[in-house]
Amino acid sequence: MRAVLQVGDRAISAAEIVPLLDKYQLLPQLLREIIIDRALEDIALSPEERQQAYQTFCAQQQIMGETERQAWLERRGIKQEQLEALVERGFKTEKFKQQTWDNQLESYFLQRKAKLDKVVYSLLRTTDAGIAQELYCRLLEEEATFEELARDYSQGPEAKSGGKIGPVELSHPHPTLAKMLSISTPGQLWPPTHLSEWFVIVRLDEFRPAQLDDAMRQQLLNERFNSWLQEEVQKASILPDPVEADPWKDTELTPIES
Repeated sequence: MRAVLQVGDRAISAAEIVPLLDKYQLLPQLLREIIIDRALEDIALSPEERQQAYQTFCAQQQIMGETERQAWLERRGIKQEQLEALVERGFKTEKFKQQTWDNQLESYFLQRKAKLDKVVYSLLRTTDAGIAQELYCRLLEEEATFEELARDYSQGPEAKSGGKIGPVELSHPHPTLAKMLSISTPGQLWPPTHLSEWFVIVRLDEFRPAQLDDAMRQQLLNERFNSWLQEEVQKASILPDPVEADPWKDTELTPIES
């Protein structure tokens, strides 16, 4: 077979490309990009949108003039035409997201809101039930602050921050902790709770309800887009190479009469 790539002394044929992509776990990325390209076929950009996309990209990349632009291109080994195609593709992708899912965001937000709300909380954990109960009593009696006890006794990474965690979405903590925090009022201290090998003391410090602002709309658009893309990748299949197929398969042979 004719080689399409030369790497050192190794010639790689077209038939080897897909197995190699699969071996190096690059095939899903290739499929994603192909699926995105197909989705963008009907997305058109006006001259004003192209200019806006390029200006926004340059601002994000801190490309302020010709010198910075040339340096940026040289660092990545691409040409101006490739840069413009890259920028336009990104803008088209955002336009595709908005055209496809923007009108569904309000209902999707309401479905997801319980897990999008954010909390700031304090956590202290230990494997010793007796120590956990003693620390809880000290907190109730205000003999020490949560931060002091977490730094001295907590056996998780939160000890470095004095037990303080967040802000994080309610989907991040352990489900039991998330449920406790969701029904807490700020300042509420929970007694030691047994979770796996730990005894944890948790206090809600701040509750931040999710709002459907511009940042949240973008987050939800990305979620819907990524879910759709994952589904499309799973639908894709690798077809057998027709060159390697058996040319005699399903062919009826007729004996030659003598």
